Amino acid sequence: MTDFHQEKLLFNPVSSDNNAIPLIFAFPNDYNVGITSLGYQLIWATFATRSDVNVSRLFTDIQESLPQNPELLGFSFSWELDYVNILNILESLSIPLQANKRNDHHPLVFGGGPVLTANPEPFADFFDIILLGDGENLISDFINAYKTVRHENRETKLRYLSTIPGIYVPSLYEVYYDSPDGEIKSIKPINNNIPAIVEKQTYKGNILSASTVVTEKAAWENIYMVEVVRSCPEMCRFCLASYLTLPFRTASLESSLIPAIEKGLQVTNRIGLLGASVTQHPEFNELLDYLYQPKYENVRVSIASVRTNTLSEKLAKILSDRQTKSVTIAVESGSEKIRKIVNKKLENEEIIQAAINAKNGGLKNIKLYGMVGIPEEREEDIEETIMMLETIKKSVPGLRLTFGCSTFVPKSHTPFQWFGVNKIAKKRLKYLEKQLGKKGIEFRPESYNWSVIQALISRGDRRLSKLLQLTRSYGDSLGSYKRAFKELKGKLPPLDYYVHDNWKTEQILPWSHLKGPLPEATLIKHLDTAMSVSDPNFKKSSAATRKSKGKRQKAKGLISKDFRIL
Repeated sequence: MTDFHQEKLLFNPVSSDNNAIPLIFAFPNDYNVGITSLGYQLIWATFATRSDVNVSRLFTDIQESLPQNPELLGFSFSWELDYVNILNILESLSIPLQANKRNDHHPLVFGGGPVLTANPEPFADFFDIILLGDGENLISDFINAYKTVRHENRETKLRYLSTIPGIYVPSLYEVYYDSPDGEIKSIKPINNNIPAIVEKQTYKGNILSASTVVTEKAAWENIYMVEVVRSCPEMCRFCLASYLTLPFRTASLESSLIPAIEKGLQVTNRIGLLGASVTQHPEFNELLDYLYQPKYENVRVSIASVRTNTLSEKLAKILSDRQTKSVTIAVESGSEKIRKIVNKKLENEEIIQAAINAKNGGLKNIKLYGMVGIPEEREEDIEETIMMLETIKKSVPGLRLTFGCSTFVPKSHTPFQWFGVNKIAKKRLKYLEKQLGKKGIEFRPESYNWSVIQALISRGDRRLSKLLQLTRSYGDSLGSYKRAFKELKGKLPPLDYYVHDNWKTEQILPWSHLKGPLPEATLIKHLDTAMSVSDPNFKKSSAATRKSKGKRQKAKGLISKDFRIL
């Protein structure tokens, strides 16, 4: 069985005070998955270096010695379907699943991470507290605030904590609906002392994250992870990783990246460079030169997805010489029109040249990521993707070409949050599989059914909490969710409302009371720009609609039939 003895710590835990806060910090998955999460590592290290906190780790397969009466139970939540394990852990600790059934003898259950920061509402019933945004300052703010009311009753604790920026207490907000299965009518705090809007917290420093522990038991064995950039300047219209984490931030080469890498290389020879757009770091070439020094010739370097026009032959050679065999590029589509709609600023020629550079630099594989079901996509756009891939294969014989493809899923706080999942995407995945198979191109599609479940949770409101509990006993298949919807008919909207329907831009969204990096008016402006690619009159007509409705201040318009997904 996996244990903690294989861990090499890169920080110094401190001894806890006699009166330290007993805290359980859980990751709702196996140890090898959880310990690979850089976010989990960082928050755990933050707790472990505070003498006023006595932290114990908990995974689904192993755990440290747990306190008998924990005051706080935290979850790092990175993958939507892990909610099942969160509920299992609550039950195993004899904690009621619903927050409103807990009393002063139960710990406060808090959570953070990308799933909850994006849209916590489907899970609102299960958490007392949700931490929105970057943890660098927020975790300390949370613990310091908790200490102020540590000996108060549960209600007093929650009301006080709700006044701290970035701390969201779902039970202090009332959601009203037009009908039990209708749209949201309003979201209001229960009284005037509770903030009407909770704003995601953004860390603005230039020293980004790096691993606090290295272990051979991690999913990425013995890897030391260094965050090179945070967010992405490209701002593809569907991309949560870009829009939710704005602004684009880069780690200082001298004060952050080089010291972190040197520290990591003391315990391992495997370095992972992380970020949504690593190669767009302004000093990326200098970073490569640093890693290419002869003293690091035995170091294995892995890199996250590469921006197409930055995949030079030099970069490919350095990666190849540092034991990397493959590189990943997100291209989205072979259609120029679709790329313009999603704001993917690249040309087919750049993609082909990137593949040529990869081979010339010594890489053996290249994986391209694409997507089907993007708004305004038509059959000819799919054909253009097939032609592009065929051209790449002919241009770089001997280079293994893989095409991974997902279905478009709407994400909160992005310009495409108002779109639904296109049902025809399932057929288009099968069509691509058939056609690319004929041409000898390896195709790796993501499950369409998983995309439907992901969209359900992505756009869900807190009425889904009952459905998630019900589905938990049925299994994690799409059929299980459909079965639960049938049982709850009349108590919440149907599956199509959450997943496939296009929403009106003036309707209240489940996360309307949770402020992301950009205001809704800006997201709508980006949406207008995207749609004007295929319909030049759209921008003008949608602006006129907003003006005629007297809603210029909030820049709200309708998603009309012009928002077709064919």
